[in-house]
Amino acid sequence: MYLIFDTETTGLPQNFSAPITDLENWPRLVQLAWQHHDETGKLLSSGNFIVKPEGFTIPYNSEKIHGISTKRAQEEGEDLEFVLHEFRKAIDEAHFLIGHNVGFDEKVMGAEFLRKKIPSAIMDKNKIDTKDDGTNYCKIEGGRGYKWPTLTELHWKLFDKGFEDAHDAAADVEATARIFLEMVRLGVTTVNFPLAAKLYQSSASYMVRENYIDLRSPSRIKKKDEEVETSESSDSEVELNVEIDENIQFTHLHCHSKFSVLQATAGIKELVAKAKSEGMSAVGLSDLGNMYGAFSFVAAANDAGIKPIVGCEFYVVEDRHQKKFTRDNRDKKYQIPIYAKNQNGYKNLAKLSSIGFIEGYYYKFARVDKEAIKEYAEDLICLSGGIRGELADLILNKGEEYAEEALLWWKDVFGDDFYLEVINHNLDEEHKVNEVFKEFSKKHNVKLVASNNVFYLEKEDSEAHDALICIDDGKLKSTPIGRGKDFRWGFPNNEFYFKTTDEMIALFPDMPEAILNAQEIVDKVEPIKLSRDVILPNFELPEGFETEDEYLKHLTLEGAQPRYPDFTDEVKDRIELELGIISDMGFAGYFLIVQDFIAAAREMGVYVGPGRGSAAGSVVAYCTGITNIDPLKYDLLFE
Repeated sequence: MYLIFDTETTGLPQNFSAPITDLENWPRLVQLAWQHHDETGKLLSSGNFIVKPEGFTIPYNSEKIHGISTKRAQEEGEDLEFVLHEFRKAIDEAHFLIGHNVGFDEKVMGAEFLRKKIPSAIMDKNKIDTKDDGTNYCKIEGGRGYKWPTLTELHWKLFDKGFEDAHDAAADVEATARIFLEMVRLGVTTVNFPLAAKLYQSSASYMVRENYIDLRSPSRIKKKDEEVETSESSDSEVELNVEIDENIQFTHLHCHSKFSVLQATAGIKELVAKAKSEGMSAVGLSDLGNMYGAFSFVAAANDAGIKPIVGCEFYVVEDRHQKKFTRDNRDKKYQIPIYAKNQNGYKNLAKLSSIGFIEGYYYKFARVDKEAIKEYAEDLICLSGGIRGELADLILNKGEEYAEEALLWWKDVFGDDFYLEVINHNLDEEHKVNEVFKEFSKKHNVKLVASNNVFYLEKEDSEAHDALICIDDGKLKSTPIGRGKDFRWGFPNNEFYFKTTDEMIALFPDMPEAILNAQEIVDKVEPIKLSRDVILPNFELPEGFETEDEYLKHLTLEGAQPRYPDFTDEVKDRIELELGIISDMGFAGYFLIVQDFIAAAREMGVYVGPGRGSAAGSVVAYCTGITNIDPLKYDLLFE
C-alpha cells in the first residue's frame, strides 16, 4: 500500500528541474531507507542500506549532514545494484510512494536506476509529499504565504516533540511514516485509493495508531561511534621534512583593504604599516573583484621600503557573458586570488579586471571566466583560494575526484606559478581541504602555500568588521549569525586578521614548506612601476607663444574683457591664483584642449551646457568660454 522512503546523497543537484536522464546533474546515492505499510499503518517490510561508492567520493559537507564518510561507506556499504533490486521489489508491491520532498528522492533514485540500466516503475507510481499537505497544516509564515515545513517542524506540530537522528535516512523514514499515517488518520491528507482496495470508510475507522506511533524500524543501521581523525602530531612531535629558519619572516599575500567595498576594514597605508611593523619585507593585496587600491598600495609600499605584491581576488564564473539566471541555475562564483609577477603581469591583471567590469559585470560583481584567465595568464601567479575557491568548493560539496580534475586545468594554465593555498582559521572545512591539498600536492607536484584571509588588521577589529558586514547586508548587528530568515550572514570567528609570523608558523606545524613557499612567491615578483607624469594630448600653440601657461593666460585675460568690463583687483587676484594652481599641476594644456573643442562646438551650433563639476567654480574657465556661470557673482569655489 504505502511505501515511505528517504535518501541521503552526495549533495544537491545544480538544477532541481532537470530530467533524470541528466545523470551529471543528479547526486549519487549514499544511503537508502524505506518502510512498507498497509492501510491500517501496520509495517509490512523495511529496508535500510548504505551504498558502497563506485567511482565517486562523498563530499565533506554532505558527510557532516548524514555522518557517512567515504571510508565508512566502503567498509559497510552494499553494492548499488543489490540495493536497487531490493528497493524495486518494494516499489512493485506499493500503490503509493511517500516522502518529505519526495520529488527530489524519486529523481535521485530514478537516475540511479538509469545508471545501472535497471527497469523501474518509480517515476510512474502515485506520489504523496508530506511537505505539501503539511504546509497549510503548519501555517508557518514565509516570504510569500506559508513556507514548506521541515520534517522536524511538521513532527513538532503533530506530536509536540522532535525525533532522533534527523538526516539519517532510516530515522527520517520513521518520522515521515509517523507523520504521513497520522495526517491520513486526522484527515489532513486524503488518499485516493484504487477501487480494488475497497476502502470506502473514513480513514479514522481503519487506521490503527498503535501500529505506527512508536514504531522503530527493525532495519535501522547501528551508528558507529563518531570517528575522530587525529594526526600523529597530537601525541608526538610532527616529523618535519623541511626546517624553518628561526629568522624567517612570513609574507601575507591574501589581504583585503577598504577597497573590498563593505567587506574589509583595513586601509592601504595601515595595511602596509602593519606589514612593516612585523618586520615583513613584502605584503600582498588582493581585493575582491577589483584593483581600485593598486596605485595607492604600490606607492605606500615603496615609501615604506617593502615589496608590493599586486593582485586581485577574482570572481570566476562559468561564462562571464551570461546575465540571466534562475533558482535552478544560479550565478555560481568562485573566488580566486591572482597576482602580477612583473610589469607585463600587471597589464594582464588589469586587463582581466577590465574584462570583469566591461563584459562580466552582474549584480555588483565584476566576473571573469576561465576563457579570459587562460588568455591573459602570462606572468601571473595564481592561488587556489580559500573555501570559496573552486577546488575547495568541489572537495566540500561535490567530491575529491571533481576537484582533482579541476586542479589539472589550473596547473596546465599556470604551471609552476599555480599554488594550492592552505588556510587555517580553525574551521573544520579548511582542515578537510588542507588534508586533501596535501595529497594533491604530492600526487601532482603542485606546491602548497600558507595564507591567512585578512579582512582586518587586529583580532579586536572583528567587531567593527562585523558591523561593516551588517551595513552591506542591511541587517542589525544584534541579529544572530546563521542560515534562514531570522538570521544573517557573518564571519564564523575572529581569526581573519593580520597574524604574526610566529602565529602563522604555529598554524601549520605539519606543512612548514607552505610557510616557506610564501617567500618563494615574493622572490618571483619583480618591482612594478605605476606612477608616471600626467599625460595629456599635445596642444599646438599659435605663433608668438612659448608655453601652454603663457597662451592660457593670454586667452583668459582676453576673455575677461567682455566678462568683467570693470576689471577689479578681485578679478585680477582670482585669475592669478587660479592660473598659478593650474600651472603648478600641469593642467594648462587640459584647459586649452577643453576650451578649444567647446568653442568649436558652439561655432557648429552644438548645444553646450553652462558648466558642471569642479570647473564650474573657475574664473579661468568662465573667461575662456568653457562655462557660462560667473563664479564671483555666485560665490563659487575653485576646487
